[in-house]
Amino acid sequence: MKEQDKIIVFQERQIRRVWHKEEWWFVVEDVVSVLTDSNDPKQYIRRMRSRDEQLSKGWVQFVLTLSVETPGGSQKMNCANTETMFRIIQSIPSPKAELFKLWLAKVGYERVQEIENPELAADRARQYYRDLGYDEKWIETRL
Repeated sequence: MKEQDKIIVFQERQIRRVWHKEEWWFVVEDVVSVLTDSNDPKQYIRRMRSRDEQLSKGWVQFVLTLSVETPGGSQKMNCANTETMFRIIQSIPSPKAELFKLWLAKVGYERVQEIENPELAADRARQYYRDLGYDEKWIETRL
């Protein structure tokens, strides 16, 4: 894996990630730093966990300490997969995190709609493939 595959950029800030258990795991400190502009993201995470008892209670089950490549060599860092990062973001009281929270609420609402009416899921998939440039025959063959 190339070094640039291990870093993503959000709002011109780097977020380190590592491939683990067939999915990307993100450095929690990096995400919190980007969404809060905290000068001390570790302390911010401690305060966030003290405010959110449920998040803190399950922390060791869903935040893993993984080896992450850094300019100074490999370091053990707290990492979370996408699902867990979304849960952590829900606990961040910051205007920057609010856009993610609104998006999560929208996606959750759409998913509930699709459960109630599966045709909506098929319609969304068709539109998604159209937006990607696939032709109607290709789309209909797969859906």
